[in-house]
Amino acid sequence: MQLKLLRNALLKLSYAGKTLLIDPDFGEKLSRRSIAGKSQNPMVDLPEPIEEILAGVDHVIVSHLHADHFDEVAKARIPKDIPLICQPGNEEAIRAAGFSNVEPLECFIRIGPIVVKPQPAQHGTGAVVEVMGKVMGFTLEAPGEPSVYWCGDSVLYPPLQEAVAKAEPDVIVTHSCGALWDGTLIVMDAQQTLDLAEQAPQAVIVAVHMEALDHATVSRQALREAAEARGIGRERLLIPADGETIDLKAPIGP
Repeated sequence: MQLKLLRNALLKLSYAGKTLLIDPDFGEKLSRRSIAGKSQNPMVDLPEPIEEILAGVDHVIVSHLHADHFDEVAKARIPKDIPLICQPGNEEAIRAAGFSNVEPLECFIRIGPIVVKPQPAQHGTGAVVEVMGKVMGFTLEAPGEPSVYWCGDSVLYPPLQEAVAKAEPDVIVTHSCGALWDGTLIVMDAQQTLDLAEQAPQAVIVAVHMEALDHATVSRQALREAAEARGIGRERLLIPADGETIDLKAPIGP
């Protein structure tokens, strides 16, 4: 498996012979409004041209419809006939944008040898959850590949913790920038990311969704320093730079 972080939540995975694009946000730097009053968003450029990002993509996964996960540029540039997986309830809005091959992730979906299953996610706590709307996480499994738990735009909360414990994934992808909405945490911060790492000692944590939006509160360096203070080393917590590709292998069984 190869995981390439493009920017924010935008990932390109090479997995079991397929290429998956997750949460495409292709907007130009500073092309959208500020969220926290600090800067227009996104705050950084994509690390490569959109044509290169789309090259070879077999499937697109859209976890929810916030602009930093599926923006207007992505809607315009992604081929309309590409297979696209979304959370239930978002399919009609995506079809209305012209996409013809949309499948909501109800129970599981097979992509060749890959099994994709939905997992619980909650975009904040308290009243802000209704404001943020429904989101999803998902898992990926395939023979010969590490199992992946993609947390999505979620805080660390009991249903997610229980799902991770049940799945026992080899790799967990977290959104770890500590973004705030009206002062309320809406994705994991450093403490929650490291709590999850300690709760799933078998897994490698890949922390993304960082240093791209102006309502984030946790930098890559701050997360690394917090991890080191808790004895979680670089082999357990990977914090890729934009444009960086990570190779991850399935564990060798007994």
